[in-house]
Amino acid sequence: MYQWRKFEFFEEKLAGKCAIPEEVSGKIECCSSGRGKVVIGCDDGSVSFLDRSLHFSYGFQAHSSVLFLQQLKQRNFLVTIGDDEQISSQQSRCLKVFDLDRIQPEGTSSTSPDCIGILRIFTNQFPEAKITSFLVLEEAPPILLIAIGLDNGCIYCIKGDIARERITRFKLQVNNVSDKSQCAITGLGFRVDGQALQLFAVTPSSVSLFILQNQPSRGQTLDQIGGNVNSVAMSDRGELIIGRPEAVYFYEVDGRGPCWAFEGEKKFLGWFRGYLLCIIEDQRSGNHTFNIYDLKNHLIAHSLVVKEVSHLLCEWGNIILIMADKSALCIGEKDMESKLDMLFKKNLYTVAINLVQSQQADAAATAEVLRKYGDHLYSKQDYDEAMAQYIHTIGHLEPSYVIQKFLDAQRIYNLTNYLEKLHEKGLASKDHTTLLLNCYTKLKDVDKLNVFIKSEDGFGEHKFDVETAIRVCRATNYHEHAMYVAKKAGKHEWYLKILLEDLGRYEEALQYISSLEPSQAGVTVKEYGKILIEHKPVETIEILMRLCTEDGESAKRGGANGAYLTMLPSPVDFLNIFIHHLQSLMVFLEKYTNKVKDSPAQVEIHNTLLELYLSNDLNFPLMSQASNGGEISVRSTRPGAGAMSNGKFVADGKDLTQEMDRMERQEKGLRLLKSAWPSELEHPLYDVDLAIILCEMNDFKEGLLYIYEKMKLYKEVISCYMQAHDHEGLISCCKRLGDSGKGGDPTLWADLLKYFGELGEDCSKEVKEVLTYIERDDILPPIIVLQTLSKNPCLTLSVIKDYIARKLEQESKLIEEDRRSIEKYQEATLTMRKEIQDLRTNARIFQLSKCTACTFTLDLPAVHFMCIHSFHQRCLGDNEKECPVCAPEYRSVLELKTSLEQNSKDQDRFFQQVKSSKDGFSVIAEYFGKGVISKTSNGPTGASS
Repeated sequence: MYQWRKFEFFEEKLAGKCAIPEEVSGKIECCSSGRGKVVIGCDDGSVSFLDRSLHFSYGFQAHSSVLFLQQLKQRNFLVTIGDDEQISSQQSRCLKVFDLDRIQPEGTSSTSPDCIGILRIFTNQFPEAKITSFLVLEEAPPILLIAIGLDNGCIYCIKGDIARERITRFKLQVNNVSDKSQCAITGLGFRVDGQALQLFAVTPSSVSLFILQNQPSRGQTLDQIGGNVNSVAMSDRGELIIGRPEAVYFYEVDGRGPCWAFEGEKKFLGWFRGYLLCIIEDQRSGNHTFNIYDLKNHLIAHSLVVKEVSHLLCEWGNIILIMADKSALCIGEKDMESKLDMLFKKNLYTVAINLVQSQQADAAATAEVLRKYGDHLYSKQDYDEAMAQYIHTIGHLEPSYVIQKFLDAQRIYNLTNYLEKLHEKGLASKDHTTLLLNCYTKLKDVDKLNVFIKSEDGFGEHKFDVETAIRVCRATNYHEHAMYVAKKAGKHEWYLKILLEDLGRYEEALQYISSLEPSQAGVTVKEYGKILIEHKPVETIEILMRLCTEDGESAKRGGANGAYLTMLPSPVDFLNIFIHHLQSLMVFLEKYTNKVKDSPAQVEIHNTLLELYLSNDLNFPLMSQASNGGEISVRSTRPGAGAMSNGKFVADGKDLTQEMDRMERQEKGLRLLKSAWPSELEHPLYDVDLAIILCEMNDFKEGLLYIYEKMKLYKEVISCYMQAHDHEGLISCCKRLGDSGKGGDPTLWADLLKYFGELGEDCSKEVKEVLTYIERDDILPPIIVLQTLSKNPCLTLSVIKDYIARKLEQESKLIEEDRRSIEKYQEATLTMRKEIQDLRTNARIFQLSKCTACTFTLDLPAVHFMCIHSFHQRCLGDNEKECPVCAPEYRSVLELKTSLEQNSKDQDRFFQQVKSSKDGFSVIAEYFGKGVISKTSNGPTGASS
């Protein structure tokens, strides 16, 4: 064992001075520990309890002589075996169970726990023999399994609840050997493996295994060599450990396992926190050495020469050695930091690493040890090994700490390896991805670059930041790699950016866009449509048509669906990509409007088409104006456009083609103006104000006239003709729009007459024609006509002579008719006044002989009315105050009068009639004639109302 390093990972506790207290006066026969106490049994039958400082706590008399005891861990019970004087000498040995939680005072100076069970070990079926070993297993409470080894190779087992005496006994027999002195049971060990319960039994000449589920259980011999008392122990993994002079052996259920060649007679064996405890006697010097072995790391954690040891215990995280002279030694493990510092000072980094890993230290502590080891190797310029250690620290050590050490070009391979591991564990940042890709490109290692780019984690995702990888590969001209990552990660914008901006593969870009989902394709076209429309206008328009209409995948949905159309992209969303290619925009919108008739965005589409159609040079007029301010500069992309030089137009030889193109577009614009404003709609499917502005800016007279006429702005229509001095068109327009019988506005003729009156040139022919329609519809009084035409010095009286003659003749006839009507009304009025006067001054004689109602002979009582109607009183009933014959007519007159009075109060109606009438004076005369205006009323102050 000279190859094993020795370290001082343990130290003496309690200042190295401790001993069994004087209160323990008898010879120590047995010891046990657990639940924070040390229990000592002596030959005088006393049991003593020691605290953490090995001071005496209390004791009691358990037997006349204690042979074995065990402190249970799950319950605070103490199980003892000893001799008892109260029992007959033939069966003096018994087993007792004490409940240490139930302490009863016994006198004044001592206490005694309750003995909850006493059991005789030997019976007729279980004959007496010398007890050589003892072990208790705590099963599910309150069940205990007690194994008692005897010197004849038998093992007595007691199982059950001893306190209630509900127990079963059975006996196990180790295979017979010829030498009876070699069959004593020197060691026992329970092994619990799931539901399986097994028992190891050791004799000086054999190792046996019993499976206790099988009844009767037969021993299975694992080895033909055994061990002595105190040289048997159990590891925390359920392995049996046996110490022999030549080595220490480990046993599993299937036989002998590993062995460790520690020479010397093994006086005691123990197991503590993964360490093997061994007290070895040197055959030559007779000295006893206490060694603590770390079997995983192949080192001796502590070595100490001790006196003769009688018992070995472990409690409170310490190892307690009780010597034959009742002195004691308490040894505890140093903390991890102290042990590591000791190793670092000796540069034993591999030992330190193995130590922290074997003791299951936290990952951060392990990483710190690995970092120090890596720093040590780095200082020795062993860069490969140093990097191997740094790689193990990934996830705990800041990557920048390692990266800055290996930024030198000569160590780029190590840096690449570290960055690869960083990405494999998913802990790389964007900067790490950039650095790794730069390393690959500097090394020109395309194979590794391929592997890295195409690597995925368990979920099919990349282990690096995708956008960073794309940018780096693109910057270093590894376009194919960048495209692979973009396509795999669904970064369509990056994929197309590389295809279009770096490689110029427009056909491939269009095919890729066609393969995308409609929503994704729409986004990419918005982003890169300007480049595509410049190089592949026809194909780009086809893709846009598929996106914005029900072509392609959406055709599977069947016929037109208004709700579905609202889900499709609108052509308006793609207008910005045509900003420098307006001819293509016009083609696209024309195709769309021909295919989709009820688009939700048809107003915006029609507005855009009108701008294109009505523009003189195929430009956006409104944008052209804005460009004068320096913000927007949109030039025509159509070939043959002219240029301005010193304020004059310089043609390039294609003026005729330009003019034809402009006329064709204006024809389309006029058709659109008409088709987008069907007769059944009150408002058009375009912005009327915008259309008017476009027509005026581009001097498109036909469109302007159509819009004004549809909007019933007839005065604006004739204003257009007036501005153009188109007299023939002006008169023709008034004939069409000034006929009140067809819903026209007759006042247009008055405006037309005013125009000719202020023209300042000879227009006799036109004036005569206008006067014909004015006279026909009686639009203006002659005096107004004379005043209007008098302003034109070029017109003579002959122009209106015939018109005036006819009007004078017509007025004369009207005057004569009025004179006759006046005479008639005067005669009727005179007659009525005479009748009223007669009624007031003369008596009325009633000579009717028959009742007006029933036509029978009139008799008394009778009622006579001033209207010369007479009635029987019985025929009138209750209504004797008015004539039943004349009353309806009288009431109608009263109601008419009341209605006239109410209407007179509505001043708005009166003024509206005056305004809309051809002759306002006649309306006023009518109100006077009805007695509405002439009627006055006195207010509270007597003023006229």
